[in-house]
Parts: sequence; structure tokens; C-alpha cells
Amino acid sequence: MPRDTFEARLDGLQADVCEMGRDVTDRLDRAVTAYERRDPAAGRAVADADGEINERYLTLEADCIDLLALHQPVASDLRLVVASFKILTDLERVGDLASNLGGYVDAMAGDTVPSVPITDIGEMTLAQLDDAITAYETGDPRRCRDVAAADTDLDERCGAATNDLVRSLVDRSPDADVAATLSDTKRYLLTVRDLERAGDHAVNIAARTLYMIENDDALIY
Repeated sequence: MPRDTFEARLDGLQADVCEMGRDVTDRLDRAVTAYERRDPAAGRAVADADGEINERYLTLEADCIDLLALHQPVASDLRLVVASFKILTDLERVGDLASNLGGYVDAMAGDTVPSVPITDIGEMTLAQLDDAITAYETGDPRRCRDVAAADTDLDERCGAATNDLVRSLVDRSPDADVAATLSDTKRYLLTVRDLERAGDHAVNIAARTLYMIENDDALIY
């Protein structure tokens, strides 16, 4: 394959990964919004569309395998393909987490859980994802390190949200529907956990990107 054709395929792969990343980020954003608004229809729409992300993932994974198997890229080209392959897996899993969040909204019993907002957690997670995808797109090592550093703040905020919920439940009326409250509390905690996991996947994307750019595996381990 001529070098210019091969480079065009690499550029196309990177552009497709970025497009999938933006789509996954948008789905997670819509799931968080659905949770905040207690909008089961919007949550269900996110959950039901997960198959589209899975299909795109498989298509782009096949592209990576083709580039590796048939064209034997070396050095920086090889790192780009391998990083893209790994990043696709993280993006697909973020898509799964967005689908989970949408499903939690659809299954909520109502207002049994005290009002403990997750807007700031969602914004922190989405910012991490956006920065990680931008770092991959632009080849920005500083942004990769910033994504990893920001994960500590996200972890702390998720822990604080859990504590806030527990304190709210302590003050809960004894007449509350215990079964519904427990069920919705579980979903709230799963929501916080899944947003934290999405942040972890953003760090993985940044780590693979840093390795792709500078052959530096510091963030991977």
C-alpha cells in the first residue's frame, strides 16, 4: 500500500475514534440530564440506543485489526493503531455506563431518595472525557496528564456524594416506603459509581494517548 494511502487510513481511523468519543460523551451527558430531571423516557432512549455504539465499536476494531495484520505499521504508526484499539474499548464501556444510567432513571420509583444532586459529578466526568478525547485528537501530552490529575478530584466528589446521601437518609421520615427507598438508594449509588468508572476510562484514554505521543507509559501503570 502506498504511504500516502496508509496515512489517509490512519487519519480516518483517528477521526472515527474521535467521532465515536464525542457521541459516547453526548450519550452520557443525556443520561445524567435524564437522571437530574427524573425523566424515564429520556433515560430509556439512551439505554435503548446502546446497540449503535456496540456496532460502531466492532467496525472500528476490525479496522484496527486490518491495519495491524495487513500493513504491519512500525514505530509511531504502530502506537497510534494500538492506542486507538485500546481507546475504542474504553469508549464502548463508557457507552455501556451511559446505558446503565439511562436504565436506572427508567426504574426509579419516584422521589423516595432525598434530593442529592449529581450535576457536578456529571460535569466533572464529562470534562475528563472531553479532555481525553481532545488530547488524543490533537496529540497534547499536557492535557493527558491533566486528565489523570483531575481524577483524584472526581473520586473525592463521588465519595462526598455517597456521604451526603447517607446523612440525608438518617434524617428520613420513618413513614417512608422502605422498600422503594432502598431500591432507589441502590440506583443512586450505582449512578455515582458508574460516573466514577467513566472517569477512570477517561484516564485510560489519556494514558494510552500519552504512550502514543511520547512512548511514555507512566499513566498506564
